[in-house]
Amino acid sequence: MKITVIGCGRWGSLIAWYLSSLGHQITLYGRASSARMQSFLKDRKNDLLTLPDSIALSTDLSCAAESEILVISVGAQNLRELLEELSPLQLHEKTVVLCMKGIEIATGKRLSEIAGEYLAPANRIAVWLGPGHVQEFYAGIPNCMVIDSDDSAAKSFLIEAFSGPLIRFYYGNDLIGNEIGGAAKNVIGIAAGMLDGLGLSSLKGALTARGTREISRLIKALGGNELTAYGLCHLGDYGATVFSPYSHNRRFGEAYIKKEPFDQLAEGYYTVQALLRLAQQHRSELPICETVYRILFDNAEPQEALEQLFTRDLKTEF
Repeated sequence: MKITVIGCGRWGSLIAWYLSSLGHQITLYGRASSARMQSFLKDRKNDLLTLPDSIALSTDLSCAAESEILVISVGAQNLRELLEELSPLQLHEKTVVLCMKGIEIATGKRLSEIAGEYLAPANRIAVWLGPGHVQEFYAGIPNCMVIDSDDSAAKSFLIEAFSGPLIRFYYGNDLIGNEIGGAAKNVIGIAAGMLDGLGLSSLKGALTARGTREISRLIKALGGNELTAYGLCHLGDYGATVFSPYSHNRRFGEAYIKKEPFDQLAEGYYTVQALLRLAQQHRSELPICETVYRILFDNAEPQEALEQLFTRDLKTEF
């Protein structure tokens, strides 16, 4: 199938490489002003992988109109701007896959909700979530991920088209839970990095248990299935987010504590703001997210704030 991947960052380029390996006809789009795209145009390489010659490269967004499937992998807070740019193309009968994790800060909306505002009903919207790192996939290390959509036919179509030896896809059955869980795990990742930076890595077991439970409560409050938090979108992604040396969110949290520079995207930094908006609207308590927020935005002393978190009455957590 003809597929356009929009976004030439680490995930977008990996998706293009992976889908090309399955035999699909891939175009990778990136802005002409993007240093990453210029690197691919120059020698088809970035710092992690080399794209095969079979992948077309484009800096013209109109290439999206020529494909059956669009896979979008950009920063979550940039999705609305991108969809506004796509609007003049009047996309019709496309399957649009959001391979990104986040919640819009200004509105608290899930990414599929934002896409639904801009895409005509004739298009199908799905999300691609779950654990994995570019470095591991590119090295041939397999993992399991999930695809979810309100359109059951779209799920079946995508899972059949995207499954291969490297990635086994599961059917999602809770779009709300999967999107919230996928976004929220990045905040837990930042908290884990903070613990690493303070030399308190032993507390990450308690963090993961309590983190899953607090996010399950929010999912339920939003109308999703609280058990979804225990699946691939959230708890199943902790290995890649809370413990992995490749995790941008974990590394950001550690760098923040150590006062070291960090110039990579850590989506949890933005997501925590949106989560607290949702928690307030739906009267759901998120103590870990609140602690991360206080440290990042209210200048709370990290060790003191985290110690207060872990000395709370457990009966208020479970």
